[in-house]
Amino acid sequence: MTAIWILLAIVVAIGGFIVLTYNTLITRKNQIDYAQGAVDALLKKRFDLIPNLVATVKGYATHERELLEKVTELRSRIGQTKNSDERMGMESQMSGLLGRLLVQLEAYPDLKANQNFLQLQAALNEIEEQISAARRSYNGAVVEFNNAIEMFPSNMIASWMGLKRRKVFEVAEGESAAPNVGELFGS
Repeated sequence: MTAIWILLAIVVAIGGFIVLTYNTLITRKNQIDYAQGAVDALLKKRFDLIPNLVATVKGYATHERELLEKVTELRSRIGQTKNSDERMGMESQMSGLLGRLLVQLEAYPDLKANQNFLQLQAALNEIEEQISAARRSYNGAVVEFNNAIEMFPSNMIASWMGLKRRKVFEVAEGESAAPNVGELFGS
């Protein structure tokens, strides 16, 4: 009789472990989805502001036409892509291009005095800061999830559930290097 109770206790402990691990993995997966949604909402907000920025700048910054064309072309590609990983890379490139554009536009006093441009610049700066915070949150959720699905013994249940590693947002190539300010201002 004691052996039956011991066996029953072991089965309950194993069942409890499986349920707890399953629920933890689902929670972490959902945290990633939630964080991804927050990033997507902010990227959409930035996506909608870009045409206004380009239209405002076009009349002033004739020297920056190539950079404006790159921003417009990349915006179009982002709107057409369905691949999440590819889109994350393009969004990182967009952050770099917009940062470079805003730094270069500091050389245009008339533009800097334009109220529309100042409002757009402030809105873009605020959105970029929010995107950065949302990406950190997303990356934290991804790291926790990846750790959970790779560590023993939860990796067995994650494998059974078909869960795969998720990618973190990475800095686009060239964004991690310090900008050459002299080159940006043409000196």
